[in-house]
Amino acid sequence: QVQLVESGGGLVQAGGSLRLSCAASGRTTSSLAMGWLRQAPGKEREFVAAISRRGGNTYYANSLKGRFTISRDDAKNTVYLQMNSLKPEDTAVYYCAAALSVAPSSSINSWNYWGQGTQVTVSS
Repeated sequence: QVQLVESGGGLVQAGGSLRLSCAASGRTTSSLAMGWLRQAPGKEREFVAAISRRGGNTYYANSLKGRFTISRDDAKNTVYLQMNSLKPEDTAVYYCAAALSVAPSSSINSWNYWGQGTQVTVSS
């Protein structure tokens, strides 16, 4: 069983930055594809970014390319999401997820493990 714990969320003004962290336990992150998804109030959960095993490939939602960066430090069993130039529409609960597959997918149903989420609020 894999446990994922997110941190780093908070309140930030538009144009600001935040870095989210996801600490994994129960399995080494090097054996997992890792990702971030988010859910805004009243909306469905959506894909944000993912990184393949060993970090060879990264994937982003088209609307977020250039502002968000996903990375991993397998020595620390941690995945990060650097978010820059934040906008009010980025306000959501951000979830860390892990998949047993080699290549991550943007499909919500493809993720095997989920964290509890961390709130990100961007004020205008």
